[in-house]
Amino acid sequence: KTKKAEKAEKSVKAENAKKAEKAEKAEKAEPKPATPKNIENLPIKTALISVSDKTGVVDFAKNLQKLGVKIISTGGTAKLLTQNGVKVMEVGLFTGFPEMLDGRVKTLHPKIHAGILARVDSPEHLQSLEKFRIPTIDIVCVNLYPFEKTIAADNQNLTFEQAIENIDIGGPTMVRAAAKNYNGTAIVTDVADYSAIVDELNSKGIKNIRGGKFSVNIVSKILSNRRYIGEYIYRDIVT
Repeated sequence: KTKKAEKAEKSVKAENAKKAEKAEKAEKAEPKPATPKNIENLPIKTALISVSDKTGVVDFAKNLQKLGVKIISTGGTAKLLTQNGVKVMEVGLFTGFPEMLDGRVKTLHPKIHAGILARVDSPEHLQSLEKFRIPTIDIVCVNLYPFEKTIAADNQNLTFEQAIENIDIGGPTMVRAAAKNYNGTAIVTDVADYSAIVDELNSKGIKNIRGGKFSVNIVSKILSNRRYIGEYIYRDIVT
């Protein structure tokens, strides 16, 4: 071989070696997806808590915090938790976008819903989260505005405008998102489930929290809520 040919060959080998090294680094950097076998054992790192019924929520949040779970919260829930010594990140700080329109828009943000909806067994989903620096939201603790109680017959001074402000938008949206991603995100809508969830986390029974165990009644709750809203609006506007 001529010196020129040898030099060209060495150059090609060096270039190929660089490409191989770059590919290896990229492969190592790529998020490793959880498999269907170990999704249930992934740690619970982040919970979003936004409740209208605040019964027991302080103790629930404190217990989650003791287990190392970071708390994201909204409005009155965040204020209550903070006043009782629970460290929370308000949703506006988390999303980088403030609550607005008198609280009508709080959690309707891609950073919230991407964290809830991301499939942890999907490399593409994990890469998207990493790209936009979004953590998974592992627990969604939400109960809906009590529309049925708001429009109760004994609340005779209630105006139509006051009633429609109690139509929950963000709550059902987050709950439906978590239900869709039931293998990766636990849904908590019932105060009675708080202690059971903490007990299972303490005993490392994470598999029972994911998988929809605590979301059995959520579909009926949402449908019931929608029915009351529909009937009220029909009665007030159509009839």
